[in-house]
Parts: sequence; C-alpha cells; structure tokens
Amino acid sequence: MQKLKSILQPQHHSVFASSSILLIRLVAGSAFMFHGWRKIQNPLSWMGPDADIPAFFQVLAALSEFGGGMAWVLGLLTPIASLGIACTMLVATHMHMIIRNDPFVNLSGGPSYELALVFLCISVVLLSLGPGRFSFDRIIFGYRGTRDRAN
Repeated sequence: MQKLKSILQPQHHSVFASSSILLIRLVAGSAFMFHGWRKIQNPLSWMGPDADIPAFFQVLAALSEFGGGMAWVLGLLTPIASLGIACTMLVATHMHMIIRNDPFVNLSGGPSYELALVFLCISVVLLSLGPGRFSFDRIIFGYRGTRDRAN
C-alpha cells in the first residue's frame, strides 16, 4: 500500500510550474472528456458493428478517455489516468500512422495522427511530472518525500 501511495504522491514543483501543469490538465482533460463522452455512452460498440477491435478494448478506451480526462481535470489518480491515456493514444497513433498510413497532419481535413500523438506526449509529461500542487492527489497523498511542503 505504501508503494501505491508513493506513486500517487506528486513531486514538489514551483507555483509557476504547478500552474502550468494545472492549465495542461484542465485543457487536455476537458478535451478528453468531450472525446470520451460519446464513447462512454456506448462503451461496448462505439467503433461500430464492423470494428476489428474487441468490445473489451473499446470499453478500456472509453474509460481511459472519459474517466482519465475527468481524473486529469481533478488531478486525482493522475499517474494511473496518464498511463491509461498513454496506452490508448499509443494504439490510436499506431492505428493512424502504421495501419492506416494517415499523414501527421492532413491539410484537407481527413484523418491524421497529429492529435493522438500530441495527447500521447501530454500523457507522458503528466506521467513524469505528476499533477502538481493544485490537485486532489497532493491534498490526499501529500508530496513525495518526507514532508508536505506548503510552498
């Protein structure tokens, strides 16, 4: 249990850095909640009846997008949410870049892997930096280390 708590304890960052992390969490988390909203309404088959992806993985993607987005907004269980989102975006990037051979940016408005890769990078940043001081993770678990610094 102590190991899990240490994983969920955020690192100490300056007010400026924590404010920047909060901004990223709020914007990216809100975007994920919007992306995941339609999926969470029909989690077993949001990809349609002809999808090659099993229903179990569609549920995981819906949960990671909607639930992970909510977790980012709140700064709650941020490392777990970031790992789930990173896995989902890694699969999405692979599907668009390797399987479908979509371009990085599609100037004609068609499919691309740009957004999935950007979200993958954001999830890696939040996984490595944590949620910052303005988070429920800090309130519940304190800071990583021996004491909970107020500054």
